[in-house]
Amino acid sequence: MSGFQGISALCENPNEVFLDVSKLLLTYADNILRNPNEEKYRSIRLGNPTFSTKLLPINGAVECLFEMGFEEAETHLVFPKSASVDQLRRVRETIAAERNQRLGSDPNTTSSQNTSSCSTSSSPAASTPAQTPAPQSTTQPSTQPSTQPSTQPSTQPSTQPSTQPPTQQQSLLSSMTFLRTLQSNFQHVLLYESADMQQKALNCIPREDLCSRAKERLEQARKADPDCSLAEEDMLVLELLQWFKGDFFSWVNSLPCSRCGGNTQSAGSLQPSADDLRWDANRVENHYCNTCHLTTRFPRYNNPEKLLETRRGRCGEWANCFTLCCRALGLEARYIWDCTDHVWTEVYSHSQQRWLHCDPCENTCDKPLLYEIGWGKKLSYIFAFSKDQVIDVTWRYSCKHQEVISRRTQVQETWLLHTINGLNAVRQQALSADRKKELLERLVVELVEFISPKSPKPGELGGRISGSLAWRAARGETGADGTKEKAAGFVFIPTETEKRVKLFHLQYNITKDCYCRVSNDQEKIPGWEKCVWSNESVFRKEEHDWQIVYLSRTEGTSLGKLCWRFVCAPVGMKIKSVSIRAISQTFHSGTVRWSLRSAQTSVEFPGDGKMHSVAGLSGSTELVVEAELSGGDGDAGWQHAQLFRQNMKETETSSFEIIVEMEDA
Repeated sequence: MSGFQGISALCENPNEVFLDVSKLLLTYADNILRNPNEEKYRSIRLGNPTFSTKLLPINGAVECLFEMGFEEAETHLVFPKSASVDQLRRVRETIAAERNQRLGSDPNTTSSQNTSSCSTSSSPAASTPAQTPAPQSTTQPSTQPSTQPSTQPSTQPSTQPSTQPPTQQQSLLSSMTFLRTLQSNFQHVLLYESADMQQKALNCIPREDLCSRAKERLEQARKADPDCSLAEEDMLVLELLQWFKGDFFSWVNSLPCSRCGGNTQSAGSLQPSADDLRWDANRVENHYCNTCHLTTRFPRYNNPEKLLETRRGRCGEWANCFTLCCRALGLEARYIWDCTDHVWTEVYSHSQQRWLHCDPCENTCDKPLLYEIGWGKKLSYIFAFSKDQVIDVTWRYSCKHQEVISRRTQVQETWLLHTINGLNAVRQQALSADRKKELLERLVVELVEFISPKSPKPGELGGRISGSLAWRAARGETGADGTKEKAAGFVFIPTETEKRVKLFHLQYNITKDCYCRVSNDQEKIPGWEKCVWSNESVFRKEEHDWQIVYLSRTEGTSLGKLCWRFVCAPVGMKIKSVSIRAISQTFHSGTVRWSLRSAQTSVEFPGDGKMHSVAGLSGSTELVVEAELSGGDGDAGWQHAQLFRQNMKETETSSFEIIVEMEDA
């Protein structure tokens, strides 16, 4: 009826629920409309009891706030000054009209049937994890977060796809299998709390070095952005990820033959020994050498203490050992289990007051849509396990909630909800009231994040990089479209300062991974992807053993392209002259082709590190810089064409520079 999916979802609630919630929503809207300059009316604290108990659990309620124009901040929903008051008024009037109609027809009705004229068609808003709490939740005191069903993300059983219902026995078996998985992981994470095990991890970690680098990284971030609110702890997470992947742990596709050192291939499983079982290796792979016919055993250890010694494995071993390292450094961390066969870690950021996705296999932080969008995974159930809590965090990792819901068919959502609450109730019995309150407040913030609209960032668009190409391809994780990343879409447009001096001067330093707009008061922009117009199969590679960093195309691809775009027409300027300097390096048959183009012309230039004045662009209002990487020999051919190759110790040398002189159009 309205075109607003949140309102449509809200209308599907029982009539009494709709009337209560719509009254609150109208109050929020009217406060802003009547007092547009009062900041206190433009902000809703997520921990506010009214919000967390009366709005958050109700289907469609928070979505209506988003449709009004509210946006998620760290601990609040905020109606920014840039938001459209007309949009707010339209949503408000639509809710009011529906409410008036219901009150006019039968204001005292308490029927649980939906009598609304709202559309009942399925919508993303109707499928988000915040749902009406189960009836018994109303009897739980607010000081008991572990037993409140409304504090766990869930979906109503009615959202399940229409399929042949399983038999009672099948349903029971599936539920018991699921329960054993939850219990096993929930018990396993207690290993990370062992003081002896944490000390062994600390003996392996170069703590002082990582902390020193974290301080330097934070200083650079604050120089780039004086308003930076991050803490040293956030930077320590990044340094730990980098050290873990670059220096400490190694990936195993197949082990080299223990006799001749040659290649082996998987040949099934072997019986675990008593020592294997001691370290929780119930599965032992047989890596067989066809040359000398020798079997090399690969126990899949599940004990993080043993992994501190072996320092190798696949994602299971990586996440297991990395989570222990996080706990050893005093970071709040939890183990993330994805039923589509991947695991990783989350670390709590106190400065940002939220959980950060951390994948040690990929050296990736805070890119939760990487798996669904970048790898093309079909997600269904993802759980976070910590010493205090298990939480269904599926919704953090998806922007396709309706598709995810259609795949959540292993157990009933109501059963899952109560099972998780039961596990948490037992685990949290010994916790203090303050700790329980802290966990509840964090969870409320998480639930709002889960149902907030998401869109992928450039770093979440690429396929998996850990593991061999064959292994990744077999798992369907080379990328949603095979090899390519989608356009980032950033465009450089002259600022008022650059317009005044009629100069655009950009530098990029790959060691610091930071851009500098020299002619715009030395503005710093960290992250090479942040300013890219388009990216096709290119990523940043750090070789810590050689202390070298560069950009190259991703493994298994034959072509990589990277573009930067500059447009000056919006500020009434045109190009007078262009000078450019770029560094590229090739090996064997690898090639890099640099070009500058406008609507009228295209000019190639060498990546020899020298400044080149490029003719033929005068009078244009835009230009595109493109680097095309191709060629190379053998399996490592993707590395044979590199951009901006530089020693990590050369921190003051820019790898890429462009100077555009402008004049009035």
